[in-house]
Amino acid sequence: MPAHGMPGHDMSTMSQVASPNGQPGDSAKVSRTIELTMDDTMRFTPSEIQVKAGETIRFFIKNSGKIPHEMVVGSLADLKAHALEMRKMPNMQHAEPNAITLNAGQRGGLIWKFDQAGTVDFACTIPGHMEAGMVGKVKVN
Repeated sequence: MPAHGMPGHDMSTMSQVASPNGQPGDSAKVSRTIELTMDDTMRFTPSEIQVKAGETIRFFIKNSGKIPHEMVVGSLADLKAHALEMRKMPNMQHAEPNAITLNAGQRGGLIWKFDQAGTVDFACTIPGHMEAGMVGKVKVN
């Protein structure tokens, strides 16, 4: 499975396909758009989001900071494991459907379908960012 287009970077634990965390969404079936901001205070705004099981959400994300940030959707355990991998290769770009990397001032989108009730996490796995508190939760009802 390709991982950031970088050899040796294993993303097999991340949410690539349907899982308890959801699956890549279809842009033709978007239920609604949620705007998120990432910034250099190492926070997402909002950091907690409510959705309904079965909804396909288009996240419209803005990096209002001066350094790169990313949003990766997955379980907390997967995100922590990926953050450790990112320490080995900190400059790689995400190409997976559950992740987006944005440079300072950039905007972008991520479409995700939330299949099951529960909590799905998201974080910035750039080294040091998650540890500094750059995490959030999607509560799926």
